Amino acid sequence: MAYLYLFIAVFLETAAAITTRFTDGFTVLLPTAITVVFSVSSYIIFSLSLKRGMNIGIGYAIWAGIGVLSVVLIGSVFLNDVLTLIQIGGVILVISGLAAIQLGGDTEEA
Repeated sequence: MAYLYLFIAVFLETAAAITTRFTDGFTVLLPTAITVVFSVSSYIIFSLSLKRGMNIGIGYAIWAGIGVLSVVLIGSVFLNDVLTLIQIGGVILVISGLAAIQLGGDTEEA
């Protein structure tokens, strides 16, 4: 259940990041309201994943990694954002870091 909450939080944060683009500096009411509601909701739902036993470091790393990848892909595919080779390399490094954190496993003390 913790991972379900985490992925809902990631979805909401990604949606908030994308809608930020349409706020025109938080001067357009509807996208601004959506951004604020989705962003606050994502943190509330993330807290539910922590309450269900998610490790905060692992949870936040997954959130950040999937969020970065999602926003980059949506931006480049649907919003005509141009990515340089260095930026693509940076995204690959973020994903690699996320994989390393996940593969590191639990570090519970005995």
